[in-house]
Parts: sequence; structure tokens; C-alpha cells
Amino acid sequence: MAILRSQLEQSEITIYIPPKGDYDTFRDDDHFKEKLKEWGLPTAKKEFWYKELNYQRLVTLKGYETYGNAGEFNTLVIEFQDGNLTCIHPAFLKEMQKGSFGKESLINLEEKDTLEEEAKTINTETVTPVEAPNKEKAAKPSKEPKPKTKKAPKIELPADKVHFTAAVKQFALVYNPFNEENDEVVVLENVQIVQENPIELGLAWCSHSKTLKKFELAPGDLLEFDGKVAAKKMGKGKDAPEDFIIDTPVLYKINNPSKINKK
Repeated sequence: MAILRSQLEQSEITIYIPPKGDYDTFRDDDHFKEKLKEWGLPTAKKEFWYKELNYQRLVTLKGYETYGNAGEFNTLVIEFQDGNLTCIHPAFLKEMQKGSFGKESLINLEEKDTLEEEAKTINTETVTPVEAPNKEKAAKPSKEPKPKTKKAPKIELPADKVHFTAAVKQFALVYNPFNEENDEVVVLENVQIVQENPIELGLAWCSHSKTLKKFELAPGDLLEFDGKVAAKKMGKGKDAPEDFIIDTPVLYKINNPSKINKK
């Protein structure tokens, strides 16, 4: 009875932010673990701690919402043991798994308030300007305006899932700050969105997931697949071998490729 009463009290004081409507769910265990790795959460866990300053509750991941111009950002949808759903940022849920969560937050909050008060005090102090002695300044030669370089027209990316053709260029490593490790990715070239008016993207990248690894990809392989594309520049790996480095900027990311066909 005491446990049930405690859960009821926690449920009543928890502030829930339920999903606005439909949200994405996990296709299978491989997809679930792939997303956990992307968010920096431990892949061996099925349950996670949701913490406040005076209590903690076990939750499970039900799915995630996507947002941003091309759906490149995620908000997690978690379920409490009483069945209530709420949304939470992946990085915040990751912080809640630390034993120091809560204590850290209070210390940081107090330090922040102190710094803000000091900044207000400094900004309200009046400063008397010092007049500089009059000196004749030498006339500077006028500079000719530099010609403006024309920027390439911005590509309007489709928000929905579309069909792609591409070729495997190479494999690369991207540093993941959530797990402080390098993640292997696939760099694609000659990427085209197949539609009535095809869109040429050039280079793009995607995670080298377990699904893709089943195809044993190699540079030069031609691919067809469905997926979503986002304007997200590929980062660099930390202490990556030369074979896993690409100097050319890769500005687009392919998310959740499916219906993959290797020619």
C-alpha cells in the first residue's frame, strides 16, 4: 500500500507534456538500439530514470517526435508506470541517469544567479569617458568595395519520405559527443531525389546502421532506397585514420533509409 500511495503522489506532482498527436515508434530492437546510441543513452537498458529534486520514477521509451525544417531533431516520448506519457529532450533524459543529477542542477543554478547579479551591478555603474587629445589624423585611402560573391540557390528539401539513387563514396567517422566516441557513417555521392523534377544533392551521409551493414557495402556500389533528408552538415571524427576522413563538406544527412536495393 505504501508503494502504491507513493506512486500516486508522484503522479500527481509530475508535470506531463504529452505528445501533440501521432509520433514515430521503433521498427524493431535494432532500430531501438540505433536510436539510443544516437541520443547517447545506454543501449543495454529497457527502462530509464525520470528524476526530480525529491523523487525519481522508472519510465520506458515509447517513441519520438521529429521537428525542424527537415525533421532532423528529436523529442522523446516516455511512458510512466501509471500509463501517463510525456515528452522530454534526449540530452535531459541522459543527464537524469547520472547519480549527481539534481545536486548538480542546484549548484549550477545558484552560480548562474550569482553571476547574473554581478553582471547587473557592473552594467549599472557609470563610467566617465576620457577625452583623447586632439590630433590630426592622416587621411586613409578609400578602399574599393569587394565584389559580392553569388551564393548558390538554396535547395528546398522535401519534408516527407522520398526515393533516392546514390553511389557509395567511402566510409568516415563522426565524433558523437553523447557517448564520446566516433560513429561510423557512409558517405554517398551522386545523390538524387527521384521525382517529377529530380533534385541533385551531390554528397550526403547517413549512419552505418546494422541494416546497412547487412548489404556489405563497398565504395562504388549503386543504391536505391527510401528515406528522409535533412540539411545537417557531417562532423569530423576524433583522431580518425586518414582513410576515414573526407575533406569535402557534406551538407545533407539521410535519415532512416529503407527499401534498400543494391545494384
